[in-house]
Amino acid sequence: MTVIEGTARRQPVRESAARTYARSLPVVPVRARGLTIEGADGRRYLDCLSGAGTLPLGHNHPVVLEAVRKVLDSGAPLHVLGVATPVEDAFVAELIRTLPPGLARHARVEFCGPAARDAVDAALRLVREATGRPGILAFTGAHHGAAADPAGSASAAGTVRLPYPQDYRCPFGIGGPQGAELAARWTESLLDDPLSGLPRPAGMIVEAVQGEGGVLPAPDAWLRRMRRITAERSLPLIADEIHTGVGRTGAFWAVQHSGVTPDVMVLSDAIGGSLPLSAVVYRDDLATARSGERAPGPRGNQLAMAAGAATLSYVRQNRLPERAADLGARMLSRLRALADAFPCVGEVRGRGLMIGVELVRGDGGGAGASGDVAVSGDGMTSVDASLVPGGGVTSEDAALAPGSGPVPRPAAPELAAAVQRECLRRGLIVGLGGRHAGVVRLLPPLTITDEQASAVLDRLADAVQAAALRTPSEEAP
Repeated sequence: MTVIEGTARRQPVRESAARTYARSLPVVPVRARGLTIEGADGRRYLDCLSGAGTLPLGHNHPVVLEAVRKVLDSGAPLHVLGVATPVEDAFVAELIRTLPPGLARHARVEFCGPAARDAVDAALRLVREATGRPGILAFTGAHHGAAADPAGSASAAGTVRLPYPQDYRCPFGIGGPQGAELAARWTESLLDDPLSGLPRPAGMIVEAVQGEGGVLPAPDAWLRRMRRITAERSLPLIADEIHTGVGRTGAFWAVQHSGVTPDVMVLSDAIGGSLPLSAVVYRDDLATARSGERAPGPRGNQLAMAAGAATLSYVRQNRLPERAADLGARMLSRLRALADAFPCVGEVRGRGLMIGVELVRGDGGGAGASGDVAVSGDGMTSVDASLVPGGGVTSEDAALAPGSGPVPRPAAPELAAAVQRECLRRGLIVGLGGRHAGVVRLLPPLTITDEQASAVLDRLADAVQAAALRTPSEEAP
């Protein structure tokens, strides 16, 4: 039995069933550098999953390794419980340097347990204690730290989910600025109508680009509207930057695209520079007498703070957010041709190096057949559904929703999984997401070169073609 066979066979016997990536990506990595992973079988892969976005500099970047070695060689403690250290001080200073100026001037930083869900829990407790109210406003499609997600379950106590604007699957069937306007009006009505049934909430939590929800960029104008709505009603606004932070979307923090300054920011994943770390940054006037009682669990990982400080500094000094914006725009442009060529591609969308390709059912009818695919660079694109072959609106539809966007076809999770498998056969690792796991997600490191980006898109196009040509009976279980 080979190393790869033995390792892969032992894992399902010894570990729990919570092995999502291991089931869909049967790779046993033994070495990695930058965008490249080498498996135990000797195969090399281009990793466009990047630890679900946790590796802004890719695998084993020299500045990260040097920062970790420096701490190891110094003899300093590797873990402390909130005690001030030079490593922590350097991380906090670098973090504050990157924040939106309006928040940086009044920022407090709270370290949480190492997981994203720990930071989400801490942020929700913060606004609940500051306001004395239990309710939280969140949005459909949100994924705030998995089990701690206040919007991830319909039965989540005290959470009200609001419509999140999007083009292809707009909840109002309109998309574009009109759909975003309706979503904003719904939010205002719910808060201001005395008979809406909504008690005054403690705050609102929002992702500027939904990641697990399917790579959905929020329109900048809508996000500014949410900031105005919450500010006028004295509701703290929490920005979840777990998936979007540290340059991923083309700005250091995704809220900066809209010019919004939140009251609270939830940070994790990328801020640890590949090691587990999470934190909450909040406006100092939200602190209460109980603020120091909120942070349970291990929260003083010195290696993660050192790696995180080195990563933040490198991304800032080398202007990697600008690089992500430029390269991401060019990758989206190339993917439009992919959408034009294959009717099974319903929509291509993204921001910076956070890109999603939604796969849909159907043969010939729908977006992608005639160059009319909805491509959301900033979440504000509107598409005329009458241009979509086989998917145009009827006169009755038009009367109900004038100027509506494309009529979406059902998601195709089986096809998305097939594309992921075909990508793996071609040495490309991609993730899946979206409401029905029908979105192929690209999250390459910010250090990806133009040549590597071209290779990624070539392999993805080849994989989509191969998967689209296969019949359902040929698909592996």
